[in-house]
Amino acid sequence: MDKELPAAVPTVQLDNERMRVTEWRFAPGAATGWHRHEHDYVVVPMTTGRLLLKEPEGERYAELTAGVSYGREVGVEHNVINANESEFVFIEVEIKR
Repeated sequence: MDKELPAAVPTVQLDNERMRVTEWRFAPGAATGWHRHEHDYVVVPMTTGRLLLKEPEGERYAELTAGVSYGREVGVEHNVINANESEFVFIEVEIKR
């Protein structure tokens, strides 16, 4: 079990019948907490850095570059943790069906 980590701060910028756009801000060491994605989604990093992904299969690091987007399909389960010594920010766009 993870020790208590500070929470990442989500700010919903848009939420309608087709999509939800959320800005995620992570202080150093902050985490989303374990969650399962209910929609396909795209992440747009606003900063460059490293995130620790804790997944059912284990742990791995993801190196992200500002402006270089990636997408994943519904069902992803993980806890996302800022592994940087500075704030990390990304925009998440969830595509509702």
